[in-house]
Amino acid sequence: MSLKDFNAQHVRLRVEGKVASILLDRPERKNPLTFESYAELVRLFREAVQDDTIGAFVISGAGGNFCSGGDVHEIIGPLLDRDTKGLMQFTAMTGDLVKAMRACPQPILSAVDGIAAGAGAIIAMASDIRLATPRAKVAFLFNRVGLAGCDMGACAILPRIIGQGRASELLYTGRSMSAQEGLDWGFFSRAVEPEALMETAQDLARQITEGPGFANAMTKRMLAMEWSMSVEQAIEAEAVAQALCMTTKDFRRAYEAFAAKRRPVFEGD
Repeated sequence: MSLKDFNAQHVRLRVEGKVASILLDRPERKNPLTFESYAELVRLFREAVQDDTIGAFVISGAGGNFCSGGDVHEIIGPLLDRDTKGLMQFTAMTGDLVKAMRACPQPILSAVDGIAAGAGAIIAMASDIRLATPRAKVAFLFNRVGLAGCDMGACAILPRIIGQGRASELLYTGRSMSAQEGLDWGFFSRAVEPEALMETAQDLARQITEGPGFANAMTKRMLAMEWSMSVEQAIEAEAVAQALCMTTKDFRRAYEAFAAKRRPVFEGD
């Protein structure tokens, strides 16, 4: 199914060209997630695996904030009445969101303004590229609600982005990471003023979609797979991956464009 036909009920989905934009749109409560929006996001990213017309995603929040995490009244409260089996069903579903984001072949950009807390911080973390405004604040605040920092892959992914020591500080204290810290530590790739955030994110997403789609998907796959490989294994895996990319029409298009002294136009095959 094309994402153009995806009937999103709990988030706002817009497809323009090869860019799919997801807006978390509950600004009156800083865009918290619900059981329904979690499940819908999982379905959306799983559908994206089969949609080669989409080349990149942009995720943002409405009203000057990114996402405040799980809704206190619609998620946290009801969880107190669940037994262990019911709680495991919930934590498995939240983990499925990160797995779906990492498994979809399209690069995902998060445009973070204001608060990104709890699951909101995780969505930003699980994205491939993160942009911020100077007022962005990212908080993995699980221990502040009596939970461990090991939520939705945080202990696996966050240290790989900002380092073990810095990740440990954030996960043990639950304190906010400022936009400047995020830039200095490599969590954010750049910071822009709030009024320029979406334009910058969309421009970057379009730039990515103008590249070779199959090769971009391979880059995302290898970035994930090589976490658990030795350098020697990674070199061997990349040799296979690059040889596969050389079988695509995009590789030939690039050569022909170079020979003709013109810019290549990639079509993703």
